[in-house]
Amino acid sequence: MLTIYEAAGGEAGLLRLARAWHARVMSDDVVSHAFSHGFHPEHVERLAGYWVEALGGPAAYSTAYGDETSVVRIHSGNGPHEEMDHRAIACFDQALADVGLDRDDRVRQVLHDYFEWATTSAMARYHESAADVPDDLEIPRWSWGGLVSTHESADRSTLA
Repeated sequence: MLTIYEAAGGEAGLLRLARAWHARVMSDDVVSHAFSHGFHPEHVERLAGYWVEALGGPAAYSTAYGDETSVVRIHSGNGPHEEMDHRAIACFDQALADVGLDRDDRVRQVLHDYFEWATTSAMARYHESAADVPDDLEIPRWSWGGLVSTHESADRSTLA
């Protein structure tokens, strides 16, 4: 039974995906605006670590960088930006192809569904102000069946 993390190539595979996505968004006129004020020099590595944790791998992000609250606050207080979100998702789908994660339809679909949900729901909840983000949020886990409650068993994150 493979986790999504394993099916995506583990840490190395998700780092390749993060690099490919970042390259795609930096060349997109609309999405690159989100990075126009600068970004952390280890943005790609942090993003990959976040995906590792969210997709069934070890706690790579929360043990090294922070919790979900810190991530959501970075993405909050910028008003609605639906076009940017949709273009970021398109860049993600292209990045999946760039790194070969589109070859398996089930892997491609679950990664797309995760990224679409994270972009339009998890990161888009607090348009008004980053101060609205609650403290102590946990990184949401995603399984082959979708969002996994923090109270559910990790068994749902494996491929049957």
